[in-house]
Amino acid sequence: MSDDRTPLFELEAVSFRIGARVIVHPLTLSLRQGRIYGLVGPNGSGKSTLVKIMARQQVASSGSVTVLGKSLAGFADRAFSRLVAYMPQFTPPADGLTVRELVSLGRFPWHGALGRFSDEDAAKVEQALDQTDLRSFAARTVDSLSGGERQRVWLAMMLAQDTRCLLLDEPTSALDVAHQVEILALVRDLSREREMGVVVVLHDINMAARYCDEIIALREGELVAQGTPDEILDGAVLDRIYGLPMGILAHPRTGAPISYVL
Repeated sequence: MSDDRTPLFELEAVSFRIGARVIVHPLTLSLRQGRIYGLVGPNGSGKSTLVKIMARQQVASSGSVTVLGKSLAGFADRAFSRLVAYMPQFTPPADGLTVRELVSLGRFPWHGALGRFSDEDAAKVEQALDQTDLRSFAARTVDSLSGGERQRVWLAMMLAQDTRCLLLDEPTSALDVAHQVEILALVRDLSREREMGVVVVLHDINMAARYCDEIIALREGELVAQGTPDEILDGAVLDRIYGLPMGILAHPRTGAPISYVL
């Protein structure tokens, strides 16, 4: 049984290659419980691949991954899904499901396909709808909603799954700025409320700095920087990540650093 000091994820010399092409070079990471990690870097840097390895969607070419001290390969599917929930970059179509029906699918790891949907399952679904402010949408079909609303529905399904960790692959990539802020603020608040770990792939370094406790930066499949937002939002560090001259200024209200291209 793990305690709060047990790392949520530990990756030791993890790599991924397709034929002769190396997508992720060997990297080592230790991610703590209850924190939000922003995974950033240019396109093609291996961010999505790394998250897929952590989500058991792809098998690492080398190295080892543990979750709360147990080997990733040692989990049965349902047991793993009780600990880790994964949102892919492109969510599948909902095929006419209502919001409540899709959110209810998050309870599958707990009761199984033929199991009885218990009062606890129903309560978890209603709690997830409330926490994502979706109760008024519960009877609507998911496909009838806006992009931002659909993202909230998938997030609600993951909350109903009642896991210890969320892995989110570019959850804001198709959203306007207002909906990006809405989704990331919601993820941050839920992480604090439930003490969940979160790994989120983001393109906007300023959004990552605003909502994440720590930033992990990849470039061409290699880990090039890791640290707090204050440590990462530095001109020299950003140049290593993006290969661009970038400046830093203080937010006029909070004083937090904001980056910009020179």
